[in-house]
Amino acid sequence: MFDVGFWEFALIGVIALIIVGPERMPGIARTAGKYAGKAKRFIAKIQDDVGEELEVDKLKEQLNAMDKDANIVEIFDETKQAISDIKTDVDKTKS
Repeated sequence: MFDVGFWEFALIGVIALIIVGPERMPGIARTAGKYAGKAKRFIAKIQDDVGEELEVDKLKEQLNAMDKDANIVEIFDETKQAISDIKTDVDKTKS
């Protein structure tokens, strides 16, 4: 997202050191690190949640496809039985 290299990070650190001062710099760096960690965990959690939702959607699509296939097989079996019944009736009428 933000492509910050070593020199950019060093420049930000020097500017922060000049503005904040050496006494408060460790505390601010610690706080910034803590918030950066929280942000990173938050983003990772969102990515995991989205990934799980996508997997659930894929599974639902597969189940729907399987259900449609099962319905087709059921219809085929019913049609096969109906044809068999018709053949039996035709044979009875011929005799």
